[in-house]
Amino acid sequence: MHLDLLYNSAVQMTRNVADAQDLVQETFVKAYRFFDKFKTGTNCKAWLFKIMKNNFINTFRKRSKEPVKVDFEDVEATLEAKPEPEGAGETQHAFDELVEDDVKEALDELPVEFRMVTVLSDIEGFTYKEIAEVLDCPIGTVRSRLSRARKFLQSKLYEFARRRGIVKPNQ
Repeated sequence: MHLDLLYNSAVQMTRNVADAQDLVQETFVKAYRFFDKFKTGTNCKAWLFKIMKNNFINTFRKRSKEPVKVDFEDVEATLEAKPEPEGAGETQHAFDELVEDDVKEALDELPVEFRMVTVLSDIEGFTYKEIAEVLDCPIGTVRSRLSRARKFLQSKLYEFARRRGIVKPNQ
């Protein structure tokens, strides 16, 4: 039931389908291992998202400390291969079909803490209280981040909206 919601958010967090799949899998493994810690009557969806957020942060910290690894054979093969069109051969996520490139690019430009709040609120439909539980921060912080993220997106997407005829040039 929560798998699709977790996966969609994981794609937004990681910006990579394979990493998102790994993140969701790790989330369910940890949820299974620590199911005895789950309090009956509490919000299961928020609990799962909190596990996923913690996994994401831990993985991000771990990767940021690792040196970049490059396999010479991969580099050699890339240099010899003809470039494919961007996205060729990849499966596109359902989110890609719903949101235009300009909107996805604007979302990707948001710092991760603002992007997570925006995805959880505006895409997944979480309440402020649920987001605060998932991110382990006060509701005021959630409201502040969401407000700042929306202002950023509004300024980034004004030209996009004008081109589509959603707003008139003098607005």
